[in-house]
Amino acid sequence: MRVNIQQTEPDAFKAVYALEKYLTQAAITPIHLELIRMRASQLNGCAFCINMHVEEARKHGETDQRLHLVAVWREVGELFTPQEQALLALTEEVTLINQHHVSDAVYNAAAALFEEPYLVQALMAIATINVWNRLAITTHIPVQAQA
Repeated sequence: MRVNIQQTEPDAFKAVYALEKYLTQAAITPIHLELIRMRASQLNGCAFCINMHVEEARKHGETDQRLHLVAVWREVGELFTPQEQALLALTEEVTLINQHHVSDAVYNAAAALFEEPYLVQALMAIATINVWNRLAITTHIPVQAQA
């Protein structure tokens, strides 16, 4: 591991953690939250976060089949609800925003399925996991071995 942000700048860590606390108290479902976290982490290549959020998703009742197929969700659309598909598409475009921004089609599809507060919560979840991914990758936080 490189610098330990939590030890070196605890207030910086607490600021990002406050976003996490907000998300756990928001209306966004745990499964939606974990699907967002896993897909963004896959796109960013964050092994630490993928490992963590697979375990969190399992705790919330997510199946191994769906966990294995999140990366190719478009190919197995029937395994994911229309709401989940909209969130996964939005997650991809926000995470890869430098490539082509967020299309009206993807945004409007999500906006049609969710009320504005839920949509904002999803956007905050996407932004927050992208922050965590960048910090974990940059500082080389190691993946913990499973027992």
